[in-house]
Amino acid sequence: MNQQAEPFLKNLQDPDDFTQVHISRPHESAHLHVSGRATYTDDIPTLAGTLHAALGLSSKAHAKIVSISLDKVRATPGVVAIFTADDIPGVNDVGPIIHGDDPILADGLVQYIGQPIFIVVATSHETARLAARRAEIVYEELPAILTAQQARAANQHVLPPMKLARGEAGTKIARAAHREAGEMLLGGQEQFYLEGQISYAVPKDDDGMHVYCSTQHPTEMQHLVAHALGVASHNVLIECRRMGGGFGGKESQSGLFACCAALAAWKLLCPVKLRPDRDDDMMVTGKRHDFHYTYEVGYDDKGVIDGVTVDMTSRCGFSADLSGPVMTRALCHFDNAYWLPDVTIDGFCGKTNTQSNTAFRGFGGPQGAFAIEYIMDNVARSVGEDSLDVRRRNLYGKTERNQTPYGQIVEDNVIHELIDELEATSEYRARRAAINEFNANNAILKKGMALTPVKFGIAFNVTHFNQAGALVHIYTDGSVLVNHGGTEMGQGLNTKVAQVVAHELGIGFNRIRVTATDTSKIANTSATAASTGSDLNGKAAQDAARQLRERLSAFAAERFGAGQVSASEVRFAHDRVVVGDSVVPFEEVIAKAYLARIQLWSDGFYATPKLYWDQSKLQGRPFYYYSYGAAVSEVVIDTLTGEMRVLRADALHDVGASLNPALDVGQVEGAFIQGMGWLTTEELWWNAGGKLMTHAPSTYKIPTVNDTPPDFRVRLFKNRNAEDSIHRSKATGEPPLLLPFSVFFAVRDAVSAVGGHKVNPPLNAPATSEEILKAVGAVRAATAAPRR
Repeated sequence: MNQQAEPFLKNLQDPDDFTQVHISRPHESAHLHVSGRATYTDDIPTLAGTLHAALGLSSKAHAKIVSISLDKVRATPGVVAIFTADDIPGVNDVGPIIHGDDPILADGLVQYIGQPIFIVVATSHETARLAARRAEIVYEELPAILTAQQARAANQHVLPPMKLARGEAGTKIARAAHREAGEMLLGGQEQFYLEGQISYAVPKDDDGMHVYCSTQHPTEMQHLVAHALGVASHNVLIECRRMGGGFGGKESQSGLFACCAALAAWKLLCPVKLRPDRDDDMMVTGKRHDFHYTYEVGYDDKGVIDGVTVDMTSRCGFSADLSGPVMTRALCHFDNAYWLPDVTIDGFCGKTNTQSNTAFRGFGGPQGAFAIEYIMDNVARSVGEDSLDVRRRNLYGKTERNQTPYGQIVEDNVIHELIDELEATSEYRARRAAINEFNANNAILKKGMALTPVKFGIAFNVTHFNQAGALVHIYTDGSVLVNHGGTEMGQGLNTKVAQVVAHELGIGFNRIRVTATDTSKIANTSATAASTGSDLNGKAAQDAARQLRERLSAFAAERFGAGQVSASEVRFAHDRVVVGDSVVPFEEVIAKAYLARIQLWSDGFYATPKLYWDQSKLQGRPFYYYSYGAAVSEVVIDTLTGEMRVLRADALHDVGASLNPALDVGQVEGAFIQGMGWLTTEELWWNAGGKLMTHAPSTYKIPTVNDTPPDFRVRLFKNRNAEDSIHRSKATGEPPLLLPFSVFFAVRDAVSAVGGHKVNPPLNAPATSEEILKAVGAVRAATAAPRR
């Protein structure tokens, strides 16, 4: 061994000596975010001749268009052109699954207030938006259905009803020691991404179209634009460098904006940008599905569930969009972390004359799990037990009581250990006693606390979406360029993928650059959704980098090993390549490999194993693995005003062997606050005419920094994924959104204290001040009423 190599080689004996994963690292664009230099779609310098588009929107919830006059629109100075459904050369549809029910532009019939009818193209954004308001449209109004309950009563649905059942729930309920039935409402939620919907379409030669689009699903945008223009997919290039948030709202719903911008650019043969203002964005686009539930449950003296039935009705809006998969996931997450021996779950996707609701972080999972948590909360109060104890008794087991209603065996259950740890670190029992004492001594302010668990399945519940591709290029100076099919929306996907590639090649993170997602580089991509971004794209990039490393190992063994070293013995670490006694700088190996005509780029691919699903039977293994978590929240309410404050929140979440703990903690924190907002302040309200009245920051209340619990403790549970995920990590995006269930049920616990915990409060979500006051009044009335 030569003296120069010896110190370095000694350091390499420890396999943990070099790593670029399982370590905290800043977001790869953090320096650009904080300096304002990060390029979003609206920041792309506009080309000469760029025009601006705006949409003319319906003012009726359900009506036939009798006549439309656009003369005043055309007469507006600066207006260049107007396009209607008649101008679409291809297919007038942006439905992601059910084709034909979701037009780009309304054609003779409008189905919600805010539905686009025409496109105005003008010399400036403001001119286009002003002109769009000047249309004179005569309508023949039709009856409108606005709520999920109305849709159910009228049997109006966007998809056939679904049913998932196991055992004889009705019989078990009838024979149970205790039974109860009820209903509750869970509101929807606006994605409220900081960067709104936007598309910038630039015509290219030979019928090409380049669309810069803020989207989570570039391939879907490619298909929609191609179909609308009547061209092949290879004519359309969709590019997205980064988004200022997506949360599901840019999975399918960015399609309308991409198609409208592309149509105008196609017709006028010049670049066209379409950026709706926030009000228009919220009026046009769908939100999280709100749900109405009815349920019946039977249980024993200790609160162990014998049988349960639940009927879920979602407000889907006027078209199917992604409502089918959302309801499927809701049905598959009703169990949450609990063994339900006999269960019947019905799902009804109600058709309403409102915005077509769509994907939102959790994708139906939170709506499904909320129902069983509400039922479990009722059961605990009815048997007079602490809700944590009742929840524990109903948890899935390790080796028995471990099959879900849809047939998947829960093989990786860590929820018992996780709850044990959280109960201890949060001082749950001592704080519960202190809260009881506080409530006994305070008539106006009441405190509440709750601990709720999470079990969340990871994978698309459409099996073929669970695939991804990547490209890795090594340049002759040793720098590396990576492209993959996922999209960066602030969650740190590019950072994690870069870490994976750096680790695989044994080089520094600073050598890696991840480029914009581009349908001309990686074809047929899946949406960056369902918390699968790092799982899929990380594995695909690792595959590409592994091929390069193996190719370079064979070359290095021959070139530097003098025939004495096998390719399998070559090691890459610390920007060097170790070949026997030789230590060669990485860039030197690359330069020599190029001269030897070794391929210095590779493609990678990954398909998630073990998945199968029968949608007709709602049976199979839809999830590769489960993520687990739990949270304890403590709140205080003012029973005179309904005001609520979260005093402390403790969250413990399982992300497996985290690729980047700093990013994952940030994701858990953000998900917690976003979920807390959904369940407490973010109320969507349509008036009697079907107009969304909460369509701006002035009327729609997302949580602010002042709503963050002053004592907020987030930790990652020490665990390794039982499945072979990317470096044994687990998904982080969606599962922690369910952690703030603990906030809602802490509020319900505080309201319950008004009646000495003898009455189940009829509290709907979001638990706004008005809802809290109504629930307090109901508890007081029920407590005061004479008992029979």
